[in-house]
Amino acid sequence: MTTQDGTFARPGPRLRASRRRWGEDVVQGVLALFALISVATTVAIVVALLFPALEFFAAVNPVDYLTGTEWAPLFEPAHFGVLPLIAGSLLVTGVAVLVCAPLGLGAAIYLSEYASRRLRSYLKPALEVLAGIPTVVYGYFALVYVTPQLQHLGVPVGVFNALAAALVMGVMLIPTVASISEDSMVAVPRDLRDAAYALGSTKLHVATRIVVPAAVSGIIASYVLAISRAIGETMIVLIAAGGQPNLTLDPTEAVQTMTAFIGATAQGDVPTGSIEYKTIFAVGLTLFVITFAMNIVAVRLVRRWREVYE
Repeated sequence: MTTQDGTFARPGPRLRASRRRWGEDVVQGVLALFALISVATTVAIVVALLFPALEFFAAVNPVDYLTGTEWAPLFEPAHFGVLPLIAGSLLVTGVAVLVCAPLGLGAAIYLSEYASRRLRSYLKPALEVLAGIPTVVYGYFALVYVTPQLQHLGVPVGVFNALAAALVMGVMLIPTVASISEDSMVAVPRDLRDAAYALGSTKLHVATRIVVPAAVSGIIASYVLAISRAIGETMIVLIAAGGQPNLTLDPTEAVQTMTAFIGATAQGDVPTGSIEYKTIFAVGLTLFVITFAMNIVAVRLVRRWREVYE
């Protein structure tokens, strides 16, 4: 290789290893195996749900299943309209998100922008303790404490109601929103904050108009994760929300969610292979499709609002 003046240029150093390193190949293969295990598990779950669900839809019209307003698969005559279960799941999830979204974001802003490093080292682990409490404990807390308190305040709720379950579920989801949002805010470059302070901005303006918009992709991801967990939560709604399929948007009434129905029906009280038994897989597949669609929308939103800094 020659240069412009006709002299020979020494070739640069090679970036590849001079000989094959079998240890690195083994590590690469193990990591690829771990990734394939995740994919294979997802495929196995879909297959386990799909075939019994197809047998169910061979006996029940899918249109009637998706548009029916009565859900009573264990009674005679049976009704297989899944809308009451979907409405119950969305109702509980919506109220829970109304609780965890502002409180979790507020906690994240305080931890990221206001709390000192020492205070943050105590507050963040204390906040994440909420995520380690078993959900069955949350369920009984909603039943024996939150519901009586709501009745004491004059809220017209019965023993089982969606409101108490949703409020407690929202508290349970606060660490999820706060932790992920706070990590996203900490990752925002310090130069953006310093530039805003140099222009005379207050700490509140910097937090709400600089840091939060810059970390919006992580905040959206935390909301989607919280929504997915709320839709998939079982024990809280099984204990506190009641087992009554009810097509309503009133959180003071008793409802049954998709996960609560699966948990209650899968206890072995229905014959294996019966149409009632196959409703478990049909509802599970419906829940999977809803969650999958939400994840696709979330990925698009995160990519749309992602901020890249160098």
